[in-house]
Amino acid sequence: MNNLPTVRASDWLNKVPEVTLSFWIIKIMSTTVGETGADFLAVNAGFGQGLTRTVMGGLLAVALFMQLRTRRYTPWIYWLTVVLVSVVGTQITDLLTDGLGVSLYVSTSVFAVALAAIFFVWYQVERTLSIHDIVTRSRELFYWSAILCTFALGTAAGDLATEALGLGFTWGAVAFGALIGITYAAWRMGGNAVLTFWIGYILTRPFGAALGDLLTQAKTYGGLGMGAMWTSALFLSVIVMLVAVAQFGMNAGRSAQAAE
Repeated sequence: MNNLPTVRASDWLNKVPEVTLSFWIIKIMSTTVGETGADFLAVNAGFGQGLTRTVMGGLLAVALFMQLRTRRYTPWIYWLTVVLVSVVGTQITDLLTDGLGVSLYVSTSVFAVALAAIFFVWYQVERTLSIHDIVTRSRELFYWSAILCTFALGTAAGDLATEALGLGFTWGAVAFGALIGITYAAWRMGGNAVLTFWIGYILTRPFGAALGDLLTQAKTYGGLGMGAMWTSALFLSVIVMLVAVAQFGMNAGRSAQAAE
């Protein structure tokens, strides 16, 4: 028992999960759900864009409040917030593109500059962009600001590649998947862990969006015709299962610590 590693207070209080294979699976699936879920609610469920934005924005505010109130990483709260950020990030880009007629070239550039500005200010204040030490309120606010911006940027960049540049859903998914693979290879070869993490995090959004469109869109439009409802339900089921496993494991770990 004495040979067990000592758990630091910062390890317990870190508000972000460890970056594992499960992390990336849930992240990619949440980005796909953001794309398909927003479409399902606005179109298939008949809520319309305005009501969907209002409801999802309200739910995100509640989830963020719960996330900020917790003192340590809680899987179900964290990933609920990520899924809602994904939906809202998609809706922000859709509002600019479809509602206000903003060019995808412009919105992609604006979100890229906004994200760079967030990272610049974050680093100037905290001297680190690492997600392994999200242990203060200011770092957490920077973190979630960056996350929301990555989802909006990823949606715009994905639509730019698949629609404006004509890659289509299949080749869009392949292209962004290849870029993720290159980023992973760069990390394995000794690339900066923080930089490669954020590049990978950004790229998973357009990859998930292209994958979502590929699965949901009708075959006449280059998709597989699964539909937004079934795709969203399938991916949400996997997310719930993986998050439940993480939550159970964390609860068991805390119980063991308390018993010691």
